[in-house]
Amino acid sequence: MSFQLRREEVLDGAQLNAMLEESPARAAQAILLAAGQGIVEAQALLGQILLDGRGIAQDQPLALRWFGIAAGQGYLMARNMLGRCHEHGWGCVADASIAARHYRSAADAGLDWAMYNLANLLATGRGVREDQLQALALYQRAAEAGHVKSMNLLGRYLEEGRVCPMDLTAAHNWYRRSAEGGDFRGQFSHAAILAETGRIEEALQWLRKALVIGNVKFLQVSSESLLMSQHPQIRAMGAEFHQRLSAHGAEVPALHRR
Repeated sequence: MSFQLRREEVLDGAQLNAMLEESPARAAQAILLAAGQGIVEAQALLGQILLDGRGIAQDQPLALRWFGIAAGQGYLMARNMLGRCHEHGWGCVADASIAARHYRSAADAGLDWAMYNLANLLATGRGVREDQLQALALYQRAAEAGHVKSMNLLGRYLEEGRVCPMDLTAAHNWYRRSAEGGDFRGQFSHAAILAETGRIEEALQWLRKALVIGNVKFLQVSSESLLMSQHPQIRAMGAEFHQRLSAHGAEVPALHRR
């Protein structure tokens, strides 16, 4: 089978992922060809597969270069990925201040992911002066644009009343929307609220969803929290989270139940 990549196919992320699953090397060659032809979406995607080593040899400095080419054509997600590279030191020396500049450029142009990433730096004071009010404003803008991870963090600010009036009803609503949108941390937050109000079975349903898609760091933190629950069913779910860590190949501490 030979692949031909048209602009409309580059825009179809699901189709490209299917191509990469079916034949990663051939799909990567098609993406490389399209990138060389100046299709900006393919240039950004080439940067991503080079970063991941998916269908092509991993090359982080070259990934950074392609993100830069696409960003130079005004592609906002590529600008955001330049920020990610500089934040984490992918293909370059890590520098959160440079990352913040890239995030801000894309955020000012309306990209929700860049708003979220810039807010994370502002909330923690990495590369920029800590500014919780600005972080909250960015999380809210991104959440209102449909960014599910920002919805969860906006909910946290509202639940804690951090630099804003406490509003538990609004917080719970944002957690629910984040959970329904597929964010595992939002699913965990929503489940916590459901458990607090005695809706244990509903909470368990959302925890099972988070268990399937959550990353190692999330599983480590959440398993400890679940194991401290007063509800036996929630503690049992904590044991499942702990077991999942082993399946990920992570080193896990001995299991301690409450």
